[in-house]
Amino acid sequence: MKAEIPSHAHLPKRIVRLGDLAYNLWWSWRGEARDLFKRLDRTLWRKSRHNPIQILQEISTETLQERAADPDFLNQYDEVVRLFDEYMAASDTWYSRQAESEPQLVAYFCAEFAVHGSLPIYSGGLGLLAGDTCKEASDLGLPFVGVGTLYPEGYFHQRIAADGFQEAIYQRLNLERVPLLPVCNDDGSRLIVSVPVGDREVGVAVWKAQVGRVPIYFMDTDISENELWDRDLVARLYGGDDQVRIRQEIILGVGGVRVLRALGFEPTVLHLNEGHAAFASIELIREDVESGMSFREAVENIRGRIVFTTHTPVKAGHDEFPYYMIEEHFSRYWSRHGIPYDDFLALGSVEGSSHFSMTVLALKTSARSNGVSRKHGEVSRRMWNHLFPDREENEVPIFSITNGVHVPTWLAGEMIPLLTRYLGQNWLSRHDEQELWDRVFEIPDEELWGVHEKLKLKLLSIVRERARTRWMADGISPGQIVAFGALLSPQALTIGFARRFATYKRAGLILRDVERLKVLLLNPWRPVQIVFAGKAHPADEPGRHLLKQVFDACADNRMGGHIAFIEDYDKYVAHHLVQGVDLWLNNPEPPKEASGTSGQKASLNGIANCSVLDGWWYEGYNDENGWAIEGESDSEAADSLYALLENEIVPLFYDRDSAGIPRGWINLMKNSIRSTAAPFSTRRMVKEYWSKLYQPSRSLSHAE
Repeated sequence: MKAEIPSHAHLPKRIVRLGDLAYNLWWSWRGEARDLFKRLDRTLWRKSRHNPIQILQEISTETLQERAADPDFLNQYDEVVRLFDEYMAASDTWYSRQAESEPQLVAYFCAEFAVHGSLPIYSGGLGLLAGDTCKEASDLGLPFVGVGTLYPEGYFHQRIAADGFQEAIYQRLNLERVPLLPVCNDDGSRLIVSVPVGDREVGVAVWKAQVGRVPIYFMDTDISENELWDRDLVARLYGGDDQVRIRQEIILGVGGVRVLRALGFEPTVLHLNEGHAAFASIELIREDVESGMSFREAVENIRGRIVFTTHTPVKAGHDEFPYYMIEEHFSRYWSRHGIPYDDFLALGSVEGSSHFSMTVLALKTSARSNGVSRKHGEVSRRMWNHLFPDREENEVPIFSITNGVHVPTWLAGEMIPLLTRYLGQNWLSRHDEQELWDRVFEIPDEELWGVHEKLKLKLLSIVRERARTRWMADGISPGQIVAFGALLSPQALTIGFARRFATYKRAGLILRDVERLKVLLLNPWRPVQIVFAGKAHPADEPGRHLLKQVFDACADNRMGGHIAFIEDYDKYVAHHLVQGVDLWLNNPEPPKEASGTSGQKASLNGIANCSVLDGWWYEGYNDENGWAIEGESDSEAADSLYALLENEIVPLFYDRDSAGIPRGWINLMKNSIRSTAAPFSTRRMVKEYWSKLYQPSRSLSHAE
């Protein structure tokens, strides 16, 4: 099997390796490589939203010839190519130093992967975590392969109409302009894998994205061999009804295992990142039964190979399907292999239920599972204790491994030279060492504040430019222009709130007492402003109405342009928000926040958090790096938030010395960086997965 990079014959021979760089997303977290593509053509860099594939397709021959003759560009090019080749060929990695004697491979299944905005097939936090995990696995040298689904229409683009309601717009990907390569057989024909869906076989084409050393394989049903209705089966992420969802999850789970087999991979561990991929367990059971095991033997055998991560305590995040759908799609499994019907259904069922739960299936077929923060681990053990009636709650086999963020991806580029000066040249390779971050207090206040002010200006410039672009394109009203952030000030304390607009995340909490909020916003000496961003699922009517409520507040002239909404929230917007606001706000209903990695990304960049003590903040808050919102009810939480703003947050931000420097606030920023960078990094997280889940699962599998 092969996935060959296009020849890029139009590239001058001296810089032909630009094609190799463009098709490996390593460039997306290496500043030197990003700068190289930006320098290639700055206009195209902006126009393409930082997509090297598109740049290489649209750049003029004249520009290429100029760059190939420019000594400064060539020096930079040679250095980036050298770094890339050394990275890809490195034999001395963290993993290699673990002295493993037997070959291993982790196959990481997830419904979405967000590696870079140029491959927009993700929705939010789950995909961002998956992308960060693959990057860190690559950096550490882990034998790792990702398995996902290609959604040709991706997730939707958001447009806020004049009435404040969200409109969902789907755009089909131009697969020639994304960092994907078709996987082909040795004779050049496309690799097509057959997947049973109900009473028919659906063909799946395979695409490959290379993320440093880690490949991710994506499955696509939009091929001529399929019927029309199957070609659109995986067109949209999280789209369609239960029939579409179960078929998509069959493609991901069953199809994912079959694709790995077709590619020659024999993973020692399958990591199911959320329940969407749990049908992979069914396929593994089928393989073992066909090899001669009994059904019960097969179930026990695969448990040693499967790791499962659950990501939410919210019921809507745990897919369930009625029994008749399971019968429709899996009756051939039990009828062909003599598996008792009740035993099969019991894999995904609990007593008294009429639905088959993907989370229950994953928990029953994995020997080790985890929640994504210490608090979420506790909540998950309580939630699923009934599956283990012979165990006490604290003995339920669901560990907790707190999520982290990929530091090279989420740390602002402007911060890197600052940290290099004061932490040392090799700080990035040691960034999960806590003692390293004590040195952050050696950074002069003026330098850290200067970098923060530049990042804030960049954010507000992007917000205003997007508002102007929308006005030029659609002729929106002055009220909408203001709502999109045209009047935001770089001097005001800026609060960021960017979440999925599910009601439990309480985006409107800060709007609960408008008169009290106005006093904060409109204070002429100590103004406050709020920037919102986020999408509501198109089928979530309460979420859509909540978003309208927030947008109406943004457009309300009584707020004086101090509240804004950034349309079409994506990874690009997220980067600038977590790097450019002054305060990160997160106020979900506890204990429904499993982790909340956006707050970690903000804290990494010196942004103070103000959050309820749930998810990662439950273990990250230390009284010196932000604030904790208290209160059980919405009214109590809102009152706590207002009091914090009035009595602590706003006064501290505006407490300046004679040079205009907020010394106390900068101390808070340094504490935020120090308390977050190491313990809430994916480097710590992936190492923990390896020691607590991957290695023990492999040992259990071998013992059995």
